[in-house]
Amino acid sequence: MMLRYAFKTVRARKAGFLGAFLALMCAAALITACGTLLETGLRGTIRTERYAATPVVVSGDQNVHQTTVKHKKGKTKVKHKAKPIAERAWLPADLGSTLAATPGVARVVPELTFLAEPLISGGTAADRPAHGHAWESAALTPYRLTEGTAPRAVTDVVVDRALAERARLAPGDRLTVQSTQAPRTYRVTGIAVPGTDVRHQTSLFFSAAEARRLAAHPDKVTAFGLIPEAGTDPGRLKQDVAAALRGTGAQVSIGDARGPVEFLDAAAARVKLVSMGGAMGGTSLLVAILVVVGTFALSVQQRRRELALLRAVAATSGQIRMLLGREALIVGAAAGTVGALVGIPLGGLLHDRFVALGAVPATLEHTAGFVPPLAAVAASLLGAWAAARIASRRVARIRPAEALSEARVERTRPAWGRVLAGLLLLAGGAVLVALLSVLHTEPASTPVTFLAVVVLSTSVALLGPLLVRAAALLLAAPLRLTGPGGRLATANLRGNAARMASVVTPLTLLIGMTCTVLFVQPTLGDAARAQAREGVRADWVVGSPGPGVPAEAARQLRTGGDVVTEVVRTTLRVGLDKYAAQGVTPAGITRTWDPDVTAGSLDRLSERTVAVSELAADHLDLTPGSALQLTLGDGTPATLTVAAVYARGLGFGDLTLAHDLVARHVDNPLSSSLLVSTHRTQTQLATTLREFPGVEVLSPAAADSLQAERQQANAEVNFLAMALVLAFTAIAVVNTLAMAVSERVREFALLRLAGATRRQVLGMLRTETVSVLLIATALGSAVALAVLTAFSVGMTGRAALAVTPLTYVTVVAGAGLLALVATALPGRVALRVRAVTVATAQE
Repeated sequence: MMLRYAFKTVRARKAGFLGAFLALMCAAALITACGTLLETGLRGTIRTERYAATPVVVSGDQNVHQTTVKHKKGKTKVKHKAKPIAERAWLPADLGSTLAATPGVARVVPELTFLAEPLISGGTAADRPAHGHAWESAALTPYRLTEGTAPRAVTDVVVDRALAERARLAPGDRLTVQSTQAPRTYRVTGIAVPGTDVRHQTSLFFSAAEARRLAAHPDKVTAFGLIPEAGTDPGRLKQDVAAALRGTGAQVSIGDARGPVEFLDAAAARVKLVSMGGAMGGTSLLVAILVVVGTFALSVQQRRRELALLRAVAATSGQIRMLLGREALIVGAAAGTVGALVGIPLGGLLHDRFVALGAVPATLEHTAGFVPPLAAVAASLLGAWAAARIASRRVARIRPAEALSEARVERTRPAWGRVLAGLLLLAGGAVLVALLSVLHTEPASTPVTFLAVVVLSTSVALLGPLLVRAAALLLAAPLRLTGPGGRLATANLRGNAARMASVVTPLTLLIGMTCTVLFVQPTLGDAARAQAREGVRADWVVGSPGPGVPAEAARQLRTGGDVVTEVVRTTLRVGLDKYAAQGVTPAGITRTWDPDVTAGSLDRLSERTVAVSELAADHLDLTPGSALQLTLGDGTPATLTVAAVYARGLGFGDLTLAHDLVARHVDNPLSSSLLVSTHRTQTQLATTLREFPGVEVLSPAAADSLQAERQQANAEVNFLAMALVLAFTAIAVVNTLAMAVSERVREFALLRLAGATRRQVLGMLRTETVSVLLIATALGSAVALAVLTAFSVGMTGRAALAVTPLTYVTVVAGAGLLALVATALPGRVALRVRAVTVATAQE
């Protein structure tokens, strides 16, 4: 019976439920889109290309492992954890003999994969990542020659057809390749085509001797491809090979598991997408709950007369709650279904954009199963029902005798439960802000940052009526100066504080969240760049827009007596913790680089020592002379002695090692930059480096500008990650404002009957909107300021916010434009109806 009444109510009041429907639909779309990203990270497909013709692949272990044993109350608990390493783990070449002796293996094909960028006129000829291989491993795909011959000499190369067509290459042409060594010009001896679809990489094939030289890992291979004997089951062969390799640390992969072995960046992107999708989804859910509760509260408030009448004719509190709950479930089911359908392609578009920005590799395919849409529908139903229950508490609990009077007068004092909840959330937000000030890593700080904004905004929602009344007292004097409209606006702010608070909340969230998203990365990036600027003592910086600067360039500069510091970057593990690291040339380091050493000395830096930042030293309890056990980028363990502790870790990374040590254990040993201390001019240096295509000699200021551009590109990725949340919040602002204005038809009619003109009523509405905007701007800015300040203190050690005044003004102006449009249009529509007609109908 109650469900039938709910259906009739929804059908009869479609316009009244439109706002709630839109809020829930956007929330469901947002949750679905974020859910598909999370699902892509958990089980997105990485299809193999290079290993398509080899059913079984043997590779190195790409994880660092840690096993802990705990004894408690007579029980022993063993926990095993694993974290991925940053570079490719290589295998000993002599494992090939063990594999060849394994029953069922017909052929063992060793694979070498290394950096090999083809260059045409100083630029890259490839529009996708390029890798070099030995021609003997062409059978893994397989590649076959369609023109020319296989490479035999060390100066021969075979290119794939896609590269040949793009660069217009034919057998006999010359091709310059930037590999792990100095650039070298090769003779194209052949064109090869793959036997399968290869879309995400360019392959260059060298002679076996040249491939071993360029791979720069003597007596090691990237992987082994196994060709089984006829009739051998790959699954069975995997078990036999794993048994033969037990204790070596090698991994055996078949089927879809071969893709992550081939595309390490896609495998690493899984973790990033899980983290990003989870953070976005969690923030989206919290924002959705806040917005939907506010929307339903406003919707119930608009129906107070109707619900009060039901109470007056003997409807019980339980029946009122049941009716509103059924209505909410109907609206939630419809909105959740539509939103889930919209969210699936929206998630695909978001994934494509991440790929375009380089945050996610194209090899990690977008996955959209049934779980995210179902979760979105369930969240919509639960959110709608909970919002309706919260919003209906006051109406459902009033006594029947007070029902009609309650419908006409807004309660002057908020419920104590609401105030107490608001104060508790305010305290919780303060705790999160305090926590932010002691978090020193970006992965730990980022989720807390946005959670703090949502929690503080929720406290604003609960304490909104009190805040609006307090603001009305402050704004009363200025508003009176604007004339009758200002006086009416002041009266509305005081007398309808709950309604105004429902409008302030989404505006506060929009301004606070947008400012946080826009300024959190610049705050961190500017602090890092400031430390880098202060720490670079070099006269010139040599860089490259390509894969990097080869070591030969540094050697040629040193022949002129210059001090050259090669810088190569990677990520290391200490235990399971990840640290940004760099390798630098120890000789003459103090002439080009100053990380602000606070203990020890950089003079002791060598392949057996390490310098650490103050943050890492505090976290790992290290001092000069301490032993540090770490895992290098490719999984090689090392024990080094701490030589120095420095303060500028944000600008230079937490760990600094000798360049040659790091370069031997990374996929790309080319330097990201060279720091040069010299008396020579920029032109003289450029002349010395003319044989290195793409290498540029820059002033430290110019290098800093390039770093700022890269920082902006990274900021775009983070902004895109939260763009949907901001868009949803903006829609909620428009939705809430439109609902708040549309319910005031009778109020506007009475004002017009009392002598107010349409222009005066619209003027009052604009004044109210500006007042609400001022309140929301103050609250939203305060929330963002508190959160950003705590973030800055935690990450940089000082309160140094990177707030661009023009950007901030644009945010506030955009919010103001939304607010004015969302109130002016419904207001004009409400004023079109004749005042007498409205007043009579309402009575």
